[in-house]
Amino acid sequence: MSDPALRVLADVFGYGGFRGQQRSIVQQLLQGGHALVLMPTGGGKSLCYQLPALMRPGTGVVVSPLISLMQDQVSQLQQRGIRAMALHSGLSFEAQQAVYASVLAGECKLLYLAPERLLAPRMLATLVQIQLALFAIDEAHCVAQWGHDFRPEYLRLSVLCERWPTVPRVALTATADLRTRREIAARLQLQQAPWFVSSFERHNIFYQLVHKRQARRQLLQFLRDEQAGQSGIVYCLSRRRVDELTAWLQEEGVDALAYHAGLDTALRTRNQELFLEGSGQVMVATTAFGMGVDKPDVRFVAHMGLPRSIEAYYQETGRAGRDGLPATAWLVYDLQDVMLLHQLMAHPDSSDQMCQREHGRLGAMLAFCEELGCRTQALLRYFGEELNQQCGHCDLCVEPVRTWDATDCVRKALSAVYRTGQSYGVGHLVNVLCGRSTKPVKERGHDRLPIFALGRGVSADCWRSVYRQLLARGCVVVAPGGRGLRLAEQCRPLLRGELRIELRRDQYETRSRPGHREVFRHECGFPDGCQAPVREALPRRESAEWSLLPLERG
Repeated sequence: MSDPALRVLADVFGYGGFRGQQRSIVQQLLQGGHALVLMPTGGGKSLCYQLPALMRPGTGVVVSPLISLMQDQVSQLQQRGIRAMALHSGLSFEAQQAVYASVLAGECKLLYLAPERLLAPRMLATLVQIQLALFAIDEAHCVAQWGHDFRPEYLRLSVLCERWPTVPRVALTATADLRTRREIAARLQLQQAPWFVSSFERHNIFYQLVHKRQARRQLLQFLRDEQAGQSGIVYCLSRRRVDELTAWLQEEGVDALAYHAGLDTALRTRNQELFLEGSGQVMVATTAFGMGVDKPDVRFVAHMGLPRSIEAYYQETGRAGRDGLPATAWLVYDLQDVMLLHQLMAHPDSSDQMCQREHGRLGAMLAFCEELGCRTQALLRYFGEELNQQCGHCDLCVEPVRTWDATDCVRKALSAVYRTGQSYGVGHLVNVLCGRSTKPVKERGHDRLPIFALGRGVSADCWRSVYRQLLARGCVVVAPGGRGLRLAEQCRPLLRGELRIELRRDQYETRSRPGHREVFRHECGFPDGCQAPVREALPRRESAEWSLLPLERG
């Protein structure tokens, strides 16, 4: 074997050849160059810096955001006979001193550090005294304020190029849109470095999204019918929900474990070890159980609510099927998830720009959920990649979505937002449309509005579906604070009767993939089309207000 890199790849890592762009990235770093690497989770990012760090003289320094991620990689490297170490707050004082001594003695080939530890004066002084093979900035999207997992400490990593301009730097991440990539390159002074961007398509992952009705029961059916005896991760939005769901699944006979930052450290560590080393366990977790997960046989990742962004969703679902075998990304969601996340994003200390960015990401995630065509095409399009044909491995390719002419229902829904003052939540608006004289409706006089009971012939589930899809299409927006809906500019043509609109029918179950048993679909009461005509228009108003079409009872 004449290629030295291939020899190390085989002798140390046990692989017969490189995958994708690994060879080009390794050669770039071996030659002393810099690089920006975008590669899906499980695509082999770690090898891209570990191998050249072994072949170049000196110590390779890896910047990593999580202790669990460092420990996992160090353990794997040590099992291969590589002198790898991690320095973090979880070590005793004596253990930390031993790491410093090993680094200064040249006995450490790969050193893993959190950004805070790297930038500490003692560590910077230590690195000045040794030969450095390279710097690898893992999870590099954390450096970008436009990234989905921004870490302020990463902003100071520009010191690497200022103090060690000739040491190769490689920034690696699995999720970054074009804007985030440019910011990573700028902050780490990689503007002249080549970008190595792998395809974001994961051919072995089946994307399956369903609307929430009885979320726990839906999850249990998914686990029993499609994933019996398989290892998987179930993500929840809060620690409380993790605890409650874990207890409920255990009562239902599921081998479920819990993981979140509020658990006792020993219990959390034990549960993680049981999951990583065992088979058939279901880990119920917050996203704190994240970047440190390196279990190849995770057969599914399930979300019990809407992720904050497509980037987060893509990264979390990528923890399934790292062995290349078929896996499923399952998600159940509803409008309440959207409103809750908007409320959680309403931090008083957040800038307008940051709030706008977060709401934009959430809107893109909701639009992905409400997609009418191939999900993989939509996912790749978000990351700037085009797929010319349907993927065949998502629920909408297996079972195309059914739509209905919702034009008249949409006008009524928008009119309800306007006539109630553009400051009420979906529950209140649905009560008005369905003619429910609840206390809040009566107190505000909304039972006397022309729109009251105008949607009585349509189910409440259908009205909630209409509002959710209007949010996804940008026809309505969530008011500041996440407490109500407002009209958006995009809805004007609909209100004026200039456009017709079709919406998707909600499905609460779907087929998993071709050849699998079909699960019954339950749909809420969607009309074939609303018959109440729009008969007269309001006088035209100033541009600051809305031109609405009043809806009479048909």
